[in-house]
Amino acid sequence: MAGLSPVVATQGQTAALKVLAQGADRAEADRARALLLTLMGWTGVRIAQAFGVRQDRVRLWRGAFAQGAGPAPVKAEAALRVLVPLLSAPVEDRRNGTLSRLAGGIARREGLHISRSQLPKVLRKRGVQRAEAPAQPEGPPMRGGG
Repeated sequence: MAGLSPVVATQGQTAALKVLAQGADRAEADRARALLLTLMGWTGVRIAQAFGVRQDRVRLWRGAFAQGAGPAPVKAEAALRVLVPLLSAPVEDRRNGTLSRLAGGIARREGLHISRSQLPKVLRKRGVQRAEAPAQPEGPPMRGGG
């Protein structure tokens, strides 16, 4: 049987984990709760069972925390440099942008490829909101396929 986890945290880190554990991002909150349980002496096996993940996932969470939370989000930051100004413009002044077109623009401007599936995730995680479209008057419901 393995010993206690070598993960330790300062009071400031513990306080930050408590804040993250209450956050809206479930994956981030789960990682924070798992780390808080680690600091309380829970085993990796017990944490994995509580969160419904494999034990190696808990080991990865602990390792990322011990190393300083992982690599810098280079692609996400590049995407945000391009998308934030674009999405903050009023809707009527904005070109239609499919995810493919946006990813292509990021690749041209920043020289980094980010997948179409990653773009909405980056925007949600960073809390970037689209400018609201002007209200459309409601007409009669459309019928038929035409």
